[in-house]
Amino acid sequence: MTATQARSGERVTAAVLIIGDEILSGRTQDVNLNAIAKYLATYGVDLCEARVVPDVEQEIVDAVNALRHRYDYVVTTGGIGPTHDDITADSVAKAFGVTAPEHPEIMAMLRERWGEPNAARRRMAHVPEGGTLVKNPVQGPPGFQIGNVFVLAGVPAIMRGMLDDVGPRLRTGAVVISKTVRVTGTGEGTIAAPLEAVAKAYPDLSIGSYPFFAPPDVYGANLVIRGRDPAEVEAAAEALVAALAEVGANGIERVAPDPA
Repeated sequence: MTATQARSGERVTAAVLIIGDEILSGRTQDVNLNAIAKYLATYGVDLCEARVVPDVEQEIVDAVNALRHRYDYVVTTGGIGPTHDDITADSVAKAFGVTAPEHPEIMAMLRERWGEPNAARRRMAHVPEGGTLVKNPVQGPPGFQIGNVFVLAGVPAIMRGMLDDVGPRLRTGAVVISKTVRVTGTGEGTIAAPLEAVAKAYPDLSIGSYPFFAPPDVYGANLVIRGRDPAEVEAAAEALVAALAEVGANGIERVAPDPA
């Protein structure tokens, strides 16, 4: 499969569904969301929503159905291993109204590694009817795609490896670019008005303020402008620099390379 380009001006959207009691309990810290967001951005796909749900079938079914109907793509992580709480494959199948039989290719992989797999390992071969495999170049069985839903592992290194097989399948959009204006020694109360004025003047852009503080007395904010039209992003950055200067903001600088 190869990526296809979206029509000019058409936005391509995605959501991430993180599955696992261990995330909600705080026992495991999720790092997959950040990796997926950055990966999708390189294909011009906007990550618009992220949800975390427990290892409960109906919770997974409801979330998958809500997200897959709202966004172009859904990426799930977690719950495709061999233990009793790894129910993602069967739950996603239920969301699509199909069964999840053992995939012969995965069964062959399991037999090659372990001989005849036990019931727990056979769980990793469950793939919804109509699903296609997502390659796993790291270790263990693959993930899968059904419709616009990609089901990936929760282990970060394995998940990132699987992403390499996801990208070529995506309908891609124009990549978002960003410019950053940094102010040092000026608080957000001073920069709020010029920032709002520029945001109103350029409604098609995303403009955010990200304050920083380094003890004992270094403070300021990175003002990040994002958009798909390079000329418009650059014009907004110049307008912001001028507006900040007008209100007497300190330490105004354009940051390159952009840290955002």
